[in-house]
Formats: sequence, structure tokens, C-alpha cells
Amino acid sequence: MGEAKRLDGKRAVISGAGSGIGRAAAKLFAAEGARVALLDVNAEAIEAVLKEIGPDAGAIAVPADVTDEAQVEAAVGRAVAEFGGLDTVVPNAGVQLAGQDDRADRLSLEVWQRTIDINLTGQFLVCKHGLRALVENGAGAVVCTASPTGQYGVAPGYDAYSASKGGVLALTRVMARDYATDGVRVNALMPGFTETGITARAFTNPGSLERITAGIPLGRAAHPDEIAAAALFLASDESSYVTGAILAVDGGQTAI
Repeated sequence: MGEAKRLDGKRAVISGAGSGIGRAAAKLFAAEGARVALLDVNAEAIEAVLKEIGPDAGAIAVPADVTDEAQVEAAVGRAVAEFGGLDTVVPNAGVQLAGQDDRADRLSLEVWQRTIDINLTGQFLVCKHGLRALVENGAGAVVCTASPTGQYGVAPGYDAYSASKGGVLALTRVMARDYATDGVRVNALMPGFTETGITARAFTNPGSLERITAGIPLGRAAHPDEIAAAALFLASDESSYVTGAILAVDGGQTAI
């Protein structure tokens, strides 16, 4: 018999699974034995990820806009029905509206609201409906997606994004307390500068890329697979005594 996989028998829903960190996590979770529901507003993107995962893993695509509670509830409900329950919830979908986000006196309410709606309210809604299944299951893990910008003022001019991610940190901590007696662990990843669609503009601007990486002790951006590996740990039974934690995966950026 082959070696046991780290998520054998687990059932997960991952939002933002069509690209970046969410895509990497979905592929890794499936490779480690989990059945994964890929949740994303971009139906074509998650269908493509589904093909990359392959038919044998039992993954499904559940298109939904995380700002629409009815869509989130239906998507999570479909995952629960297909899998017979859930063990893991990864609310990861997010945006960073480069060129629109700004310092407070120049920030439009529309950009502020859209950022909060996706990055904070969207994570809350995925948690809300996913947690119901975890509580019913009597155990489980939630892995939220935060950012160093929510803890430190490292992103001047990204006031909406920073505020949204600060909210994720607070939500993670209070949910850890709320659900501990239900056997549910709630933690957050705090990815640093990662090579995804959100940061693509920096990679086309050598000066910007050099400035950002100069503040990272490891001297480079993360690859989404490196963030997914940390999510795997928090989702697995290896982290059975970890809850309310904020795991920095940032090349040492917040250590200095």
C-alpha cells in the first residue's frame, strides 16, 4: 500500500480557486487526498483548474460571487451535498484594486466598498456557510487569507486593501474563540509578496519589483505553491493544536 496522503478523506471548499494561491491550494489539496469544491466567480477558470486536477480526485466546480450570500450559500450547499459534509473551509478570494485604491482622502467610496465586499465580507460569507457544515461535522479547519498590510502599514496608498485584511485578522481570532468548543480550528495565512495576478503590475515594472523585494530578507517573491503548502499544514491534522494563529509566509518581511 502507498503512503497515506495528508488530507485523505477530507472534504474542502476553496474560494478564489480559479487563480493564484487558491488555484495552487486546490491542486495541492486534491493531490493530498482531499475532495475539493472550487469556488470562484470565474466559471471558466475553475473548469480549467478542474481539468488540471483530473477526474479521479472527485473535485467539483461551484461558481459563485463571494459578495452574493445566496450564491455562496448555494455553492457551499452543493459541496456539502456532493461530499456528504465538509472538513475544511479556505476563504481565499480577494482583490487589490491597483490604480484605484488610494490614501484615504483620495479614495472613492465605491473602491473602498468593493474591496471590503470581496476581501472581508466575502471571506465572512464563505466562513458563515462553511462553518455550519463544520459544526455539524463536529470538527474541521478554517484557513483564512490575510496579509501583512492588515497588520503593518507596509502598503501606503492601499488603504481599502489594508483595512480589509486587518478585518480578516480580527475575524480569524474571534472565530477561533467562537468555534473552539465545536472542535473547529480557525487560523489565517499571512502571505507576503506573491507572484499572482494581483501583483502582476509589479513584475512588469523592474523598479517597483526591485523596491519591493529589497524589503524582503529572502530577496524574492513567493510562488503560490509555497503559500499553498502552508495552507495544507493548517488544514491537516498536523496542526491539530493550532487555532487563532496568524501564520506569516512572507520571506521574513514582517520580521524586520
